Amino acid sequence: MNGLFLFVIGGVAILIVVYNRIAALFQRRRNAFADIDVQLQQRLDTIPNMVETVKGYAGHEHKVFKEVIEARAAINDSYGIGPSRFKAEAQMTKAIRHLLALVENYPELKADQNFLYLQNELSELENKISAARRFFNSATAEYNTSIQQFPGNLMARFFGFFEEPFFEIDGDKKEQAKIPPVVNMAEKDR
Repeated sequence: MNGLFLFVIGGVAILIVVYNRIAALFQRRRNAFADIDVQLQQRLDTIPNMVETVKGYAGHEHKVFKEVIEARAAINDSYGIGPSRFKAEAQMTKAIRHLLALVENYPELKADQNFLYLQNELSELENKISAARRFFNSATAEYNTSIQQFPGNLMARFFGFFEEPFFEIDGDKKEQAKIPPVVNMAEKDR
Protein backbone atom coordinates (compact mmCIF):
# COMPACT_ATOMS: atom_id res chain seq x y z
CA MET A 1 0.00 0.00 0.00
CA ASN A 2 2.83 2.42 0.85
CA GLY A 3 4.52 1.66 -2.47
CA LEU A 4 1.34 2.40 -4.42
CA PHE A 5 0.82 5.61 -2.46
CA LEU A 6 4.38 6.76 -3.19
CA PHE A 7 3.96 5.82 -6.86
CA VAL A 8 0.75 7.91 -7.14
CA ILE A 9 2.32 10.86 -5.29
CA GLY A 10 5.41 10.63 -7.53
CA GLY A 11 3.23 10.53 -10.65
CA VAL A 12 1.23 13.55 -9.51
CA ALA A 13 4.47 15.42 -8.72
CA ILE A 14 5.85 14.67 -12.20
CA LEU A 15 2.54 15.78 -13.74
CA ILE A 16 2.68 19.09 -11.84
CA VAL A 17 6.33 19.74 -12.73
CA VAL A 18 5.83 18.97 -16.42
CA TYR A 19 2.61 21.00 -16.64
CA ASN A 20 4.23 23.98 -14.92
CA ARG A 21 7.23 23.84 -17.26
CA ILE A 22 5.05 23.77 -20.36
CA ALA A 23 2.85 26.57 -19.02
CA ALA A 24 5.92 28.68 -18.16
CA LEU A 25 7.37 28.18 -21.66
CA PHE A 26 4.03 29.09 -23.21
CA GLN A 27 3.96 32.32 -21.18
CA ARG A 28 7.57 33.07 -22.09
CA ARG A 29 6.61 32.80 -25.75
CA ARG A 30 3.65 35.17 -25.24
CA ASN A 31 5.89 37.66 -23.43
CA ALA A 32 8.43 37.45 -26.25
CA PHE A 33 5.70 38.33 -28.73
CA ALA A 34 4.59 41.23 -26.54
CA ASP A 35 8.13 42.62 -26.88
CA ILE A 36 7.91 42.30 -30.66
CA ASP A 37 4.44 43.83 -30.66
CA VAL A 38 5.63 47.02 -28.97
CA GLN A 39 8.28 47.54 -31.62
CA LEU A 40 5.94 46.61 -34.44
CA GLN A 41 3.54 49.28 -33.18
CA GLN A 42 6.38 51.84 -33.15
CA ARG A 43 7.15 50.87 -36.74
CA LEU A 44 3.49 51.17 -37.66
CA ASP A 45 3.41 54.66 -36.14
CA THR A 46 6.54 55.72 -38.06
CA ILE A 47 5.38 54.53 -41.48
CA PRO A 48 2.70 57.19 -42.17
CA ASN A 49 5.29 59.95 -41.66
CA MET A 50 7.67 58.15 -44.00
CA VAL A 51 4.96 57.72 -46.63
CA GLU A 52 3.97 61.39 -46.45
CA THR A 53 7.60 62.46 -46.83
CA VAL A 54 8.09 60.20 -49.85
CA LYS A 55 4.76 61.34 -51.35
CA GLY A 56 6.12 64.88 -51.38
CA TYR A 57 8.77 63.78 -53.86
CA ALA A 58 7.20 60.77 -55.55
CA GLY A 59 3.44 61.32 -55.36
CA HIS A 60 2.82 59.44 -58.59
CA GLU A 61 4.14 56.13 -57.21
CA HIS A 62 0.65 54.94 -56.27
CA LYS A 63 1.41 51.20 -56.38
CA VAL A 64 3.97 51.43 -53.58
CA PHE A 65 1.73 53.61 -51.41
CA LYS A 66 -1.17 51.23 -51.99
CA GLU A 67 1.02 48.30 -50.81
CA VAL A 68 1.82 50.15 -47.59
CA ILE A 69 -1.84 51.03 -46.97
CA GLU A 70 -2.96 47.45 -47.63
CA ALA A 71 -0.25 46.07 -45.36
CA ARG A 72 -1.24 48.46 -42.59
CA ALA A 73 -4.89 47.44 -42.97
CA ALA A 74 -3.93 43.75 -42.83
CA ILE A 75 -2.09 44.34 -39.57
CA ASN A 76 -5.07 46.19 -38.10
CA ASP A 77 -7.33 43.29 -39.14
CA SER A 78 -5.12 40.66 -37.51
CA TYR A 79 -4.82 40.25 -33.79
CA GLY A 80 -2.53 38.48 -31.37
CA ILE A 81 -0.01 35.80 -32.10
CA GLY A 82 -0.57 33.60 -35.10
CA PRO A 83 -0.13 32.95 -38.79
CA SER A 84 -2.45 35.76 -39.94
CA ARG A 85 -0.51 38.32 -37.91
CA PHE A 86 2.82 36.95 -39.09
CA LYS A 87 1.63 37.11 -42.70
CA ALA A 88 0.44 40.70 -42.24
CA GLU A 89 3.78 41.74 -40.74
CA ALA A 90 5.62 40.03 -43.61
CA GLN A 91 3.44 42.00 -46.03
CA MET A 92 4.40 45.22 -44.22
CA THR A 93 8.10 44.37 -44.31
CA LYS A 94 7.85 43.79 -48.05
CA ALA A 95 5.98 47.08 -48.54
CA ILE A 96 8.63 48.97 -46.54
CA ARG A 97 11.36 47.42 -48.66
CA HIS A 98 9.57 48.60 -51.82
CA LEU A 99 9.12 52.06 -50.33
CA LEU A 100 12.81 52.32 -49.47
CA ALA A 101 13.81 50.98 -52.89
CA LEU A 102 11.70 53.72 -54.45
CA VAL A 103 13.93 56.29 -52.78
CA GLU A 104 16.81 55.32 -55.06
CA ASN A 105 14.94 56.99 -57.94
CA TYR A 106 14.77 60.35 -56.12
CA PRO A 107 18.17 61.76 -55.12
CA GLU A 108 16.59 64.90 -53.63
CA LEU A 109 14.58 62.68 -51.29
CA LYS A 110 17.75 60.96 -50.09
CA ALA A 111 19.01 64.39 -49.00
CA ASP A 112 15.81 65.37 -47.14
CA GLN A 113 16.60 65.64 -43.41
CA ASN A 114 13.14 64.51 -42.32
CA PHE A 115 13.35 61.46 -44.56
CA LEU A 116 16.87 60.64 -43.34
CA TYR A 117 15.68 60.85 -39.73
CA LEU A 118 12.68 58.59 -40.43
CA GLN A 119 14.82 56.17 -42.43
CA ASN A 120 17.31 55.91 -39.56
CA GLU A 121 14.50 55.43 -37.02
CA LEU A 122 12.91 52.75 -39.18
CA SER A 123 16.26 51.00 -39.63
CA GLU A 124 16.80 50.92 -35.86
CA LEU A 125 13.29 49.58 -35.33
CA GLU A 126 13.84 46.88 -37.95
CA ASN A 127 17.03 45.79 -36.13
CA LYS A 128 15.20 45.67 -32.80
CA ILE A 129 12.31 43.74 -34.35
CA SER A 130 14.74 41.27 -35.88
CA ALA A 131 16.43 40.66 -32.51
CA ALA A 132 13.08 40.33 -30.73
CA ARG A 133 11.84 37.96 -33.45
CA ARG A 134 14.92 35.74 -32.94
CA PHE A 135 14.17 35.63 -29.18
CA PHE A 136 10.50 34.85 -29.91
CA ASN A 137 11.44 32.05 -32.31
CA SER A 138 13.86 30.65 -29.72
CA ALA A 139 11.09 30.69 -27.10
CA THR A 140 8.75 29.03 -29.62
CA ALA A 141 11.32 26.32 -30.36
CA GLU A 142 11.82 25.64 -26.66
CA TYR A 143 8.07 25.47 -26.07
CA ASN A 144 7.46 23.22 -29.09
CA THR A 145 10.29 20.93 -28.01
CA SER A 146 8.85 20.65 -24.50
CA ILE A 147 5.48 19.44 -25.80
CA GLN A 148 7.13 16.97 -28.16
CA GLN A 149 9.42 15.34 -25.58
CA PHE A 150 8.38 12.66 -23.13
CA PRO A 151 6.47 13.04 -20.76
CA GLY A 152 5.26 16.44 -22.01
CA ASN A 153 3.97 14.91 -25.21
CA LEU A 154 1.58 12.73 -23.21
CA MET A 155 0.12 15.67 -21.34
CA ALA A 156 0.32 18.63 -23.73
CA ARG A 157 -2.77 17.94 -25.85
CA PHE A 158 -4.77 16.88 -22.81
CA PHE A 159 -4.16 20.29 -21.24
CA GLY A 160 -4.65 22.23 -24.49
CA PHE A 161 -1.03 22.88 -25.42
CA PHE A 162 -0.36 22.55 -29.15
CA GLU A 163 2.60 23.27 -31.39
CA GLU A 164 2.93 26.98 -32.18
CA PRO A 165 4.19 28.64 -35.38
CA PHE A 166 7.43 30.57 -35.73
CA PHE A 167 7.48 34.24 -36.76
CA GLU A 168 9.04 34.13 -40.21
CA ILE A 169 9.05 37.20 -42.40
CA ASP A 170 10.34 35.67 -45.62
CA GLY A 171 7.90 32.82 -46.11
CA ASP A 172 9.22 32.10 -49.57
CA LYS A 173 12.85 31.49 -48.55
CA LYS A 174 12.80 28.14 -50.32
CA GLU A 175 11.84 29.84 -53.57
CA GLN A 176 14.46 32.55 -53.07
CA ALA A 177 17.12 29.92 -52.40
CA LYS A 178 16.43 28.30 -55.78
CA ILE A 179 17.20 31.51 -57.68
CA PRO A 180 20.95 32.14 -57.89
CA PRO A 181 22.10 35.75 -57.55
CA VAL A 182 23.03 37.47 -60.81
CA VAL A 183 26.22 39.48 -60.88
CA ASN A 184 26.82 41.67 -63.91
CA MET A 185 30.32 43.14 -63.73
CA ALA A 186 29.95 44.80 -67.16
CA GLU A 187 27.42 47.30 -65.75
CA LYS A 188 29.65 47.98 -62.74
CA ASP A 189 32.57 49.03 -64.98
CA ARG A 190 30.58 51.67 -66.87
